[in-house]
Amino acid sequence: MKRIIVLTVLNRSGVLNRITGLFTKRHYNIESITVGHSEIQDVSRITFVVHVDQEKDIEQLTKQLNKQIDVLKVTDITNQSIVQRELALIKVVSAPASRMEITGVIEPFRASIVDVSRESVVIQVTGESSKIEALIELLKPYGIKEVARTGTTAFARDNQQKPQTNKTISIV
Repeated sequence: MKRIIVLTVLNRSGVLNRITGLFTKRHYNIESITVGHSEIQDVSRITFVVHVDQEKDIEQLTKQLNKQIDVLKVTDITNQSIVQRELALIKVVSAPASRMEITGVIEPFRASIVDVSRESVVIQVTGESSKIEALIELLKPYGIKEVARTGTTAFARDNQQKPQTNKTISIV
């Protein structure tokens, strides 16, 4: 089963290597990793999308990650309400005559053309992985030259409860 694990870590040399080594030792397949600075100075945020076989595997992995010296927090956000995105750049074969058609294909995905050359266009798209996969499938008939993807980054949504209001309706 696919799980999304978010770590906050001290931004020090070798931290990522030690963490990925732990995944390797346990034979967990990492589907994607994104790493970047967080809102706190000298603290980075790492998002792993990982495949595990059983629920107990994720508990074991979480415990092992929490034991790492530079790891500040480990959260499995898979079953939470989350915001998740991925970025992809897709280079597609495109003669000038087919560019309007390609633009029509990418428009419903809110994708954009970010570079144009004589023989190709580069399309940028962000969203959930399934959205990116769907766009790639639609672009295959045109001829995909290259694809670069960032991997998933995500965090849990805030608990948003609608405020209850007591409305009085008066009929005049």
